[in-house]
Amino acid sequence: MHRKHEVLAGIDNIELARAKSSLHLTILADGVKIGQIEIGQGSLFWWGKNRKKSKRLDWSKFADKMNELAYG
Repeated sequence: MHRKHEVLAGIDNIELARAKSSLHLTILADGVKIGQIEIGQGSLFWWGKNRKKSKRLDWSKFADKMNELAYG
C-alpha cells in the first residue's frame, strides 16, 4: 500500500513553553513538498508549496479557520 501523505518533523527546542521554541512539520504528498508548518507557543506559520514567505496565524484565528473548514 502506497502512502499518499508523509509528515517530517523537527524540534528547535524540546520545551515548546520556552521562547524561541518551535516544532517544524514538512508535509509531502506523493513525495512532493506541499507545505510547511512552524508551530510555536503563540502562533503558527504556514508556507504553501513553493512559497518564500510565511503566513502567521495566532491560535484563535487558526481555531476559527479550522472550525470553518470542518463545520462550515
